[in-house]
Amino acid sequence: MNPLLDFAGLPRFRDFRPEHVAPAIEALLAEARSVLARVIEPAVPPVWEAFVAPLEDANERLSRAWGQVAHLHAVLDSPALRAAYNAKLPEVTQYWTELAQNRALFEKYRALRAAAAFDALSPARRKLVENALRDFRLGGAELADEAKARFAAVQEELARLGARFSENLLDATNAFSLTLTDERRLAGVPADVRAAAREAAEREGHGGWKLTLHAPCYMPVMQYAEDRELRATLYRANVTRASEFGKPEWDNAPLLARILRLRGEEARLLGYRNYAEVSLVPKMADTPEQVLAFLRDLARRARPFAEHDLEELREFARAELGLAQLEAWDLAYASEKLRAKRYAFSDQEVKQYFPEDAVIAGLFRLVSRLYGLRIAPSTAQVWHEDVRFYDIADASGARIGQFYVDLYARETKRGGAWMDDAIARRRKDGRIQTPVAYLNCNFSRPVGGKPALFTHDEVITLFHEFGHGLHHLLTEVEDLGVSGISGVEWDAVELPSQLMENFCWEREVLEHMTRHVETGAALPRALYDKMVAAKNFQSGLAMLRQIEYALFDMRLHHDYDPDSGRTPLELLDEVRREVAAIFPPEYNRFPNNFSHIFAGGYAAGYYSYKWAEVLSSDAYSLFEENGILDPATGARFREEILAVGGSRPAAESFRAFRGREPSVDALLRHSGMIAA
Repeated sequence: MNPLLDFAGLPRFRDFRPEHVAPAIEALLAEARSVLARVIEPAVPPVWEAFVAPLEDANERLSRAWGQVAHLHAVLDSPALRAAYNAKLPEVTQYWTELAQNRALFEKYRALRAAAAFDALSPARRKLVENALRDFRLGGAELADEAKARFAAVQEELARLGARFSENLLDATNAFSLTLTDERRLAGVPADVRAAAREAAEREGHGGWKLTLHAPCYMPVMQYAEDRELRATLYRANVTRASEFGKPEWDNAPLLARILRLRGEEARLLGYRNYAEVSLVPKMADTPEQVLAFLRDLARRARPFAEHDLEELREFARAELGLAQLEAWDLAYASEKLRAKRYAFSDQEVKQYFPEDAVIAGLFRLVSRLYGLRIAPSTAQVWHEDVRFYDIADASGARIGQFYVDLYARETKRGGAWMDDAIARRRKDGRIQTPVAYLNCNFSRPVGGKPALFTHDEVITLFHEFGHGLHHLLTEVEDLGVSGISGVEWDAVELPSQLMENFCWEREVLEHMTRHVETGAALPRALYDKMVAAKNFQSGLAMLRQIEYALFDMRLHHDYDPDSGRTPLELLDEVRREVAAIFPPEYNRFPNNFSHIFAGGYAAGYYSYKWAEVLSSDAYSLFEENGILDPATGARFREEILAVGGSRPAAESFRAFRGREPSVDALLRHSGMIAA
């Protein structure tokens, strides 16, 4: 049996072959279209059981199968799988576009909304119907036939361009490597990074040390390598990926220009002035102007701290490192040197206390304490030998969710860290379907016979993605579309993930998740105190950098005209002149690898990270007030935020948890910009 057509249990990754994609997706598309044709018949009454439920079943089957294909395309890419994915992507996109434009189905939902029976539906189902009506309008259901056809063509092309953007970036990342034969050029680079580079060279039958642009190699080299020329070489290679400086077929500049034109056309077809307005319809923020004002206000507050951070760094680089001119490839190196001098510790020193097994155990202990959960290893078919699988049970031992963890970087895996859903919670045939999640990171794998060691930043990343996972896994909603993270406003979906990051700074948490890789000692109090003292080191620069990206994204989709003759790079320079403290070299091609907005769903939504950080900081302040490991506060967060998923507006959920409207003060306090 084709494993993509088996929905009896967990995905059968061991049995999967790229040749399974076409027949499975074709069969599921045919099934979904057949169900759609049946439920829109005039004789079918506009009631939930008659048309919503059967279509939901068919669409879930298609989503689960295609979700497996998309997941493998992201974590285990190969030429055969890429070809199979790209061959079916237009057909899948076309189906969802057709569904969103189906006027007869739209009228069924409108009739359901207008019927007296609507008020008898559960709150989750009422929200789902309201969301569906909104999405029909955003999907072009009210357009004339000619405009519908054009809208569908735009959607298909955008899907194809987004996939190509991501593939180009992965290919350009993988194409670069630098093999060194003189170990002196690696002076300052941590031993475990050198060992991994040595093993990488040996796997290819070479001597020396192979350096790449994958994060576990690139970041520590930029942070610790004393060889300035080496840092400059890697920096230039990294910031010119997928640009005109590499293979023409990997240049993302034409793709992003086309994407922006198509998004603008989509907005105009729907009657909006720009794509930013379309993007904000299902979000918490009301208008682009509101978002721009929010970002500029944060920039105003952060600027004095950022300017102080930069001047301090430049003076240190001149006086202590002999760097008369601080260049882009010096920033991470000089910052680490300054932090080490001021706080008398380094990231690498801290890293020795975060072996993978201790971190995972500490994370699970925290979740158990806050939410009364039990997490235990389990078995399942996996896509790679590095992947682990776990069960989550409640206090009674009843299973409530499962998740895969894929922590290490590899050449077949796209960069970054993310959570995705494999199976969503719902009630089906009188039973609850257990949710399943994927947690993906790009950390260093074990080397030299030692366990994998994580930097504190990587620990924070893991906690962040696990927060997303909890949002998906701990939902108590029983209807797809508003279960877990589904239906949650995009600018609120980061609340649970960012809240989890705060626990990585708490002594009560760290003492149970640290163990020195050599001595077995827990993180010393003195080192912990230094970490906390350095927590907001260069926080002004970090905040301005995120605001720069968010402003660039919003303005690209709000007031930028791709046919004006001005390039996205020129707009980015304008944004930098307004808010940035640091200006990169002319050859930097940041837009070409800004996959969040061109291939990752954050278009006119990158501001969500800062917007949700206001929510998460304020939410965490309640843990600070009641005790950070207070089970009652954890239970309240689970009940009012995690359990409700997208079944009610995020603003209502926040008020239910915090008891008031959100305040920016907690974010500024946590960032060291107002007094505690």
